[in-house]
Amino acid sequence: MKRFEFKKSLGQNFLHDQNIIHKIVDSADIDKNSLVIEVGPGGGALTELIVPLCGQALLYEADRRLESSLQQLLYQYSNYEIIFGDFLEADLSSDLKRYHYDKLYVVANLPYYITTPIIMKFIDENIFPDQMVIMVQKEVAYRLAAKVGTKDYGSLTVFLNYYYDIQKLFDVSRNCFTPKPNVDSAVIRMNLKEERLKVNNIDLFKSLVRDSFLYKRKTLRNNLKGYNLEIVASVLSKYGFDLSVRAENLSLEIFVEMANELVSQ
Repeated sequence: MKRFEFKKSLGQNFLHDQNIIHKIVDSADIDKNSLVIEVGPGGGALTELIVPLCGQALLYEADRRLESSLQQLLYQYSNYEIIFGDFLEADLSSDLKRYHYDKLYVVANLPYYITTPIIMKFIDENIFPDQMVIMVQKEVAYRLAAKVGTKDYGSLTVFLNYYYDIQKLFDVSRNCFTPKPNVDSAVIRMNLKEERLKVNNIDLFKSLVRDSFLYKRKTLRNNLKGYNLEIVASVLSKYGFDLSVRAENLSLEIFVEMANELVSQ
């Protein structure tokens, strides 16, 4: 890989710190009954540890130049498949139908520029991995694991927390990558919730959350003008709030109740 020409357009920053590599894989509950998806194996730093641990590994790689090096790295194993192409265009449901597994995991160093689309692809296609251990831009990690009332708390936080318990595990210095990116990273773990709050209309819930945070400095009265504000105000009052509240101060439970009440109007 010494002469490899990294493509900035693909967000190629290969992890080389062995301590961090092991910490990431050790943070996932991989066993022989699991199927592990890795998006962007790159030079195979994580892949080399994942494949021996899991039952099957499904690798999505955008850069076909890496085919020979990955196959050489994994020459002694037969429990993996590499699909070359844009992960965001992959037919995940069809790909997964070829496998039998007890648990589905995602373990990956995600390209910064498409981190959110990659995560949302699973959600939008109704594929819910039991666990995701992913390295993302540090700023994104703080957003995903943010608590109510903090500046990092946003629509993505609320929506993903409906499905997952999210924990930031540890930070990763930019010096752990080749080439060195301009920002630091962090590793988060997302565990699928065994029980979720009942949402009567997931599309309305998603729209409500998005619109509530449309202008973060504005109140719900301003952001939710297209909704029945009487119903919104009625729900807020139960929790000690009114329409002058900002979305960042509202918990997942309040958003769910507002969405459900708006459906039943």
